[in-house]
Amino acid sequence: MDNEDIEGSETQAGRGRKYRPVVAQDNDRAVLEMSSMDPDSSHPSPLPNRSQSMKKIKVGRQPSMGLNAREGSLPARKGVGGPQKESKLELFGFDSLVNILGLKSMTGEQMSEPSSPRDGDDVSISLDNPKTAAVKSGTMMGVFVPCLQNIMGIIYYIRFSWIVGMAGIGESLLLVAFCGSCTFLTAVSLSAIATNGAMKGGGPYYLIGRALGPEVGVSIGLCFFLGNAVAGALQIARFLNFILMKLSLFFTFLNAETITKVNGTSVEPITSPSLHDLQVYGIVVTIALCFIVFGGVKMINRVAPAFLVPVLFSLFSIFVGIFLARKDYPEAGITGLSLESLKDNWSSDYQSTNDAGIPDPNGKISWNFNALVGLFFPAVTGIMAGSNRSASLKDTQRSIPIGTLAATLVTTVLYIFTVFLFGAVATRKKLFTDRLLTATIAWPLPSLIYVGIILSTLGAALQSMTGAPRLLAAIANDDILPVLNYFKVADGSEPQIATFFTAFLCIACVIIGNLDLITPTITMFYLLCYAGVNLSCFLLDLLDAPSWRPRWKFHHWSLSLIGALLCIVIMFLISWSFTVVSLALASLIYYYVSIKGKAGDWGDGFKSAYFQLALRSLRSLGANQVHPKNWYPIPLIFCRPWGKLPENVPCHPKLADFANCMKKKGRGMSIFVSILDGDYHECAEDAKTACKHLSTYIDYKNCEGVAEIVVAPSMSDGFQGIVQTMGLGNLKPNIVVMRYPEIWRSENLTEIPATFVGIINDCIVANKAVVIVKGLDEWPNEYQRQYGTIDLYWIVRDGGLMLLLSQLLLTKESFESCKIQVFCIAEEDSDAEGLKADVRKFLYDLRMSAEVIVISMKTWDAQADGGSQQDESLEAFNGAQKRIAGYLTDMKATAQREGRPLMADGKVVVVNEQQVEKFLYTTLKLNSSILKYSRMAAVVLVSLPPPPVNHPAYFYMEYMDLLVENVPRLLIVRGYRRDVVTLFT
Repeated sequence: MDNEDIEGSETQAGRGRKYRPVVAQDNDRAVLEMSSMDPDSSHPSPLPNRSQSMKKIKVGRQPSMGLNAREGSLPARKGVGGPQKESKLELFGFDSLVNILGLKSMTGEQMSEPSSPRDGDDVSISLDNPKTAAVKSGTMMGVFVPCLQNIMGIIYYIRFSWIVGMAGIGESLLLVAFCGSCTFLTAVSLSAIATNGAMKGGGPYYLIGRALGPEVGVSIGLCFFLGNAVAGALQIARFLNFILMKLSLFFTFLNAETITKVNGTSVEPITSPSLHDLQVYGIVVTIALCFIVFGGVKMINRVAPAFLVPVLFSLFSIFVGIFLARKDYPEAGITGLSLESLKDNWSSDYQSTNDAGIPDPNGKISWNFNALVGLFFPAVTGIMAGSNRSASLKDTQRSIPIGTLAATLVTTVLYIFTVFLFGAVATRKKLFTDRLLTATIAWPLPSLIYVGIILSTLGAALQSMTGAPRLLAAIANDDILPVLNYFKVADGSEPQIATFFTAFLCIACVIIGNLDLITPTITMFYLLCYAGVNLSCFLLDLLDAPSWRPRWKFHHWSLSLIGALLCIVIMFLISWSFTVVSLALASLIYYYVSIKGKAGDWGDGFKSAYFQLALRSLRSLGANQVHPKNWYPIPLIFCRPWGKLPENVPCHPKLADFANCMKKKGRGMSIFVSILDGDYHECAEDAKTACKHLSTYIDYKNCEGVAEIVVAPSMSDGFQGIVQTMGLGNLKPNIVVMRYPEIWRSENLTEIPATFVGIINDCIVANKAVVIVKGLDEWPNEYQRQYGTIDLYWIVRDGGLMLLLSQLLLTKESFESCKIQVFCIAEEDSDAEGLKADVRKFLYDLRMSAEVIVISMKTWDAQADGGSQQDESLEAFNGAQKRIAGYLTDMKATAQREGRPLMADGKVVVVNEQQVEKFLYTTLKLNSSILKYSRMAAVVLVSLPPPPVNHPAYFYMEYMDLLVENVPRLLIVRGYRRDVVTLFT
């Protein structure tokens, strides 16, 4: 084998491989084929030496890269019975997608597209060793148990019996069903979104952000972070509230004894912890938990079963104790399971309480159903615990729906069953006064309940203080909001700064000390997150994009919409003031992210909604012509310069300024197009780069438009393709805007006349209007105010395009101080007054204010009147005559010498010298009139004469040069076969 044959480095006997380039015919594309060969055999290559066109392939071994191999790397493969067989897919010039991508494309990681090797490139082929996979959790331990731990909290132990006593059995059932249906519908929406693809870190923030966009995702994600942080403070406050009540003699600085009355009857004093004690010990416990969190999430996961088992034992002891309870056993007020107690406790009995929740006729807090919703709703939260651990699940698309919905249904059924048991086992007075009724009736020991309360609160607090910093770090790592860069962490690192910030928020909330005041705050943030999940599923399900293929089939957009509305209703039922504050906070974050945030395209649902809305709008427009009242200019800005621009300048800097002048209040779309000469296969990458530069220029100029780059053999061929295919339906460009080639003669660019005339003819054939800008270098930007007049030389019927353009110019600040003058050309002097009256009436009906001036061209005599403008025009006229005569003489001599008819630009032409003189004389008179009447005009608009048929392009350029001579700023306009203005309302 020749030197260009490359052998793979052997690490073991029998594993060497050789790669032989297979070359086709000279004109065909080379195809690289890999074949397995015996390392001991040597076959001379029959192929010619083509090393200069083949690529060098480096084969090596990289340790511990595993499945995350780079694009283009091939893991070592060996057949069972011997050497590897020849691949059948190498005919396509690619390696197998399985070998190139592995599963990285399925997990949403950014991967470059696999591409065929190019000549001269080096391709590294890595023989990687598989990486040991991390231990993954299943549905039970990965989703169901964490959700169950987060849902079953201290509210069930110390608040639920109090809620049953306050609301009664009937309204308590309604309360559980109301809150449970909200979380159940949210779990259904979560299941649909979670099964539509792989999930990364960030939990619901990741789902919402990828469905509703980065702005909505960050705003709701930050609110959810605050909810988790405040939830940690809530769990700490509940833990301290319980500890200080049971061990007040040992740990309290100030004891607060409150004499209470229940239904007007005095009871024994009930000790309640003071706010000072809650604040002092709250700070201490928060700092202690913060140090535990710094130990890492592994430490917390190892002790998770220790938090769950006591909770299960405590639940078991409660139910056993309820069934074993008898009248006044184990304490007075316990009735056992009694139908009479069930009837007495069925209705509600809302009372006022003090800050500790103790019933007091003079209490400051009044309770109703809405307030109980805010108090109880945290007892049904926690359904996001499984989605937060998606990275550690074996199968997220199976575990999250089953585990989350199972935990939601189990806890909801448990709450409903417990409502009946609590309502039937004790009197209402006992339900009010015994805050630890669960411990009172527990069997065999109340201490089981105490241990369950302590471990459940501390465990929930640890989970909140562990999850909140990671959520904040996930938001920061997406690099959307620059102010959050301080909280960024590397992969696998602990978010220490985010943990400090979370601890600070927890301490601030603990200092408030009032458990019932903290609870509504958490409820609002959780409900806001749940509403975001429901709205995400609603939008994705309603749009039903091709990428929306969730494995969880039991969902519908109506259920998600009901869930979202239910979340909003619950927010307002709890507290309209807290709702307004939370929505205002989310809106402020959204506004801040939209202004200061970095743009991110995550393929969100809003982009899909915009796309479908655009398609429906396009279909509704149909293929018929748009009515003049609904006509909008859609300019095709031709950016290809007549000559060369400075390096890295995609088009003329003033083109976007002029494009904005063609829009009313900036509404409308512009299409910026440029053409690259060359072969498409060779210039495709250059076209992409040029398109990016042009798009950047458009954004910099604040112009609503899109950029397109076309590769074609020539400018004429490229423009013909553009004018035929650009746009869709009635959203095709209707005006072609380009710069007048003022430099063609000074730079001796002889190919410009034919190209320029060809573009104009293409526009006429395609029924496109044309606007040619002369003096683009002096075109004013939005800050350069112009004075004087906007003069229109209205010669031919153009559908009112010239009049409309003048009105659009007046809507811009730079031209708003100008006035419009309309110059009409009359054939005879006797027609002047009638024409003037008709034009005035026409402009009046069009709601346009303009001064009408009629010029008689029939009696205009170039020799009769003197003046500087005549001298300037005559000088240009004489020069054009001489150049045309010289060009015509050369054409005739060439035709006579070669024995063929007159030809120009590769076409047979017919030259009528009298017609040429007539055209020159007409443009001379028009130019002289412009210089006479519009020398001080801010801008002049004149009708574009069409190129004469079978006329040399050089002659037409001479006519145009004579027309624009000495006019500093001129718009040459040609309409098309339809009206763009209407007289009728």
